[in-house]
Amino acid sequence: MTRTKLFIYYTILIIFSLFFIIPFYVTIITSFKSLSEISIATMWDFPKHFSLDGFLTAFKKLSPNMKNSLYLTIPATVISSFLGSINGFALSKLKFKFSNLVFALLLFGMFIPYQSVLFPLIQFFQKIGLYGTIHALIIIHVIYGIPITTLMFKNYYEEVPDELIEAASIDGANLYDIYTKILLPISIPGFVVVAIWQFTNIWNEFLFAVTVTNNPSKQPITVALVNLAGSQVVEWNVQMAGALIAALPTLIVYIILGKYFIRGLLAGSVKG
Repeated sequence: MTRTKLFIYYTILIIFSLFFIIPFYVTIITSFKSLSEISIATMWDFPKHFSLDGFLTAFKKLSPNMKNSLYLTIPATVISSFLGSINGFALSKLKFKFSNLVFALLLFGMFIPYQSVLFPLIQFFQKIGLYGTIHALIIIHVIYGIPITTLMFKNYYEEVPDELIEAASIDGANLYDIYTKILLPISIPGFVVVAIWQFTNIWNEFLFAVTVTNNPSKQPITVALVNLAGSQVVEWNVQMAGALIAALPTLIVYIILGKYFIRGLLAGSVKG
């Protein structure tokens, strides 16, 4: 590749990168400004005096809702991941009648729009007494997470040689032993991929969060972040600081597990 082509490629990449970096830049510098410094004319300027008032105010308002999001996201991620793992094992390694049909029906759940189930879902939770609770959101995200987690684990377990399962069966291992002693120990990369995917989607979800939880004290952080806008005056420094605080958990997850994410996407069970 010539230097001219390299220059063109890098120029295009830099231009596209700026489209993502510029809003992030504005968000950061605005969050460190005092309310009196914020205006359209000085939107691009660094703060004259760095202020943490926006972060302190946003954290005070959002911290209860951040706990709600953690109470929601962690159990929903763990449960949906394990259910997807069990389904993936059954659909990839157990040959039973209509398995392909079952898999197709599970995948169909990925394409059901959220809006189409809102009213019957709300009525259902009202009848069983869970409407307005975090438990209702956990159930929703576990159910909606099963199709994608099943697909991911099915593809992952299909890389496991069938001979490994057959050898374990000959040695007297039952299905529980095969799953817990053979598949689970080699499933860590798969669980990392699925957990990152589920954690991010559940944490950032808004529609179910705002419709199923009608009590502000039970709402996740995505709903509370919208409520920070207020009705008369918008404190942009608080809004921007709140957006950064809301994004922090997913950012931490990617920083800690990011290197395992790509590795998990490409991982097979047996190498060599």
